[in-house]
Amino acid sequence: MGLIKEALWTSKTSKIQTIAIIVGIAILAVIPGFTDPYAPLFLAWIVAYGVMAVAWTFFSGKTGYISLASAAFMGLGMYLQALLGRELPLAVTMILSAAVAFAAAFGIGVITLRLRGVYFTIFTFGLALFLNKIIRWYEVTYTFTKGRMVKAYDNDLVLYAMLVILGIVLFTVIIMNKSRFGLSLDCIGQNEDSAQHVGVNTTMTKVLAFAISAAPVGAVGAVMSTTIGYVDPEIAFRILASFFPVLMAIFGGMHSLYGPLVGAAVFYSLQDYLLRKTDYYMIIFGAVMIVVILLMPKGLFGLIEDIMAKRRRGFDGEVIGDV
Repeated sequence: MGLIKEALWTSKTSKIQTIAIIVGIAILAVIPGFTDPYAPLFLAWIVAYGVMAVAWTFFSGKTGYISLASAAFMGLGMYLQALLGRELPLAVTMILSAAVAFAAAFGIGVITLRLRGVYFTIFTFGLALFLNKIIRWYEVTYTFTKGRMVKAYDNDLVLYAMLVILGIVLFTVIIMNKSRFGLSLDCIGQNEDSAQHVGVNTTMTKVLAFAISAAPVGAVGAVMSTTIGYVDPEIAFRILASFFPVLMAIFGGMHSLYGPLVGAAVFYSLQDYLLRKTDYYMIIFGAVMIVVILLMPKGLFGLIEDIMAKRRRGFDGEVIGDV
């Protein structure tokens, strides 16, 4: 309890952070009652990508090990929802999908996180492609299907489910960042050899962090598959789902809890706007992303923090001059 209080309420920064998260989730929760039917679904996708970006930042942002496995874990959640969603409540399939993603990531981490550098990234990139092919082969060979229907839910319920996942993820990340586990991850990211010398079990720490970051992605897949109504290997293991969280985290800024959330909101809104306005949205979208990342290496949230810091320094300088 002491750690939770320290993480959520002890300092001024933690109080502001906790209040902002609660207020933000509360605002999103009441929006469905005042907006058109499309708005909850639009917001649910923003929250979904926000969860994935925060989860990616928790592992890759801290350790420096770039994971491209989000599509694999999201796809597992989608297929589990398709298989079990008609017999089980959404809350149960969310938990099961998170557990399956955690177990899969743990097993993969034990095998691959002894590797360093680009090898881990290459393996995680190929994971979604491997699952895509193996599931397609199994379905065509043994079940004689090419895809599965998914039970649909009301858009408001989907948004509320995503807000629950977001709240759990933010709470978990805040607590982890303040714990010895979070400190161990920071040490690994700064210098893994030094972390080993001071007694950190670097391999198991990375494996656990990777598994923890995968669990909410699996739950996201289970929930958001209900908005599509149908999944097949190409849809479930869409490789762009591995790159979007990375770009969103970089776009928003990885050095703050809010950065990935801001990046997800702006990124998805821009994508949705361009998709409805032009057939060349991917070209325009890619160009905008390149320009923004080059001009704002700390992301949108980092730019905002720099501007506020400059204004504070300017204000302090004026006060000193008057004195």
